[in-house]
Amino acid sequence: MGEIMVNDQESITAKLCSFARAFHSNYGDNKIYDDYLAFDLMGKKQYEEMGQLIENGFDAAKFDNKKWFNQKRIHDAVYTYMLPIPLSRISFAGKELEAFRKKYGGSGKKIQYVICGAGMDSFAFRNTDENLHIFEVDHPDTQKYKLERIKELGWFLPENLTLVPVDFNRDGLGEKLLESGFDSSLPTFTAILGVSYYLELQVFEETLKIISELTNGQSQVIFDFPDETTMEPDAVARVKKLSQITASLGEPMVRGFSLPEIEGALKRHSLKIERHESPVDIQKNYFAGRRDKLKAFENVHFIMAKKES
Repeated sequence: MGEIMVNDQESITAKLCSFARAFHSNYGDNKIYDDYLAFDLMGKKQYEEMGQLIENGFDAAKFDNKKWFNQKRIHDAVYTYMLPIPLSRISFAGKELEAFRKKYGGSGKKIQYVICGAGMDSFAFRNTDENLHIFEVDHPDTQKYKLERIKELGWFLPENLTLVPVDFNRDGLGEKLLESGFDSSLPTFTAILGVSYYLELQVFEETLKIISELTNGQSQVIFDFPDETTMEPDAVARVKKLSQITASLGEPMVRGFSLPEIEGALKRHSLKIERHESPVDIQKNYFAGRRDKLKAFENVHFIMAKKES
């Protein structure tokens, strides 16, 4: 017996999201999004750790490196809590990125894609557009682990991928991006997924401010956020339970935001909502007609905002 060890700065919730993508790719029918490289990039060890974490009721102290989690025993927890948000938002990101690429790319035109908190994201290894320059932003320790995994797999870093190590306790996001070759004159698509849940609005807004200052009028930003029902006493039981799970893992959700609050934060930095997917929209767009237990979270929204000229 033992305890799950966190040897890098990637959060446990981020690892659970990687697990969700890998699990869905391995076992899911009628896939919402098939991240077929997720398991390889994550690695068997971390995948096993996250599977056991779920099986043991999210108690990291019960990890046993001599065991393998039982897929059937974690099925309900995975489908209820782990899969819906990561799968729908990565599908949303893919859809919006493709529309952006068609609008501003093509015919050899260069565009940029910034992934904030990239973790073990595998998009750069699935991407076939050489004119799309990808910037993965994350903690240096997380990127060190990722590079080790890439080396172990015998993969090569794509020429259009730049890893941007940022320790937010010491480094400025804008400065680090510019030092890494980011071009403010190019159309830029920025994804900030799975971040707003754990921050006060003014802290999250600072990232929006930096992205806005770095980009031009041909740029877009996407993110997800929990709404104001998240922390209410009569919040949906599943929403309450997920908040309890993340808090038990040392990553408490701070609060939810109203749509007017989000609109105000964007407007203060010359960003305007172009697309808002509510929980009802997300259910219709990604989960309608499914025979499994997957359904949209009742408090999660997706936003695509455009930089105003």
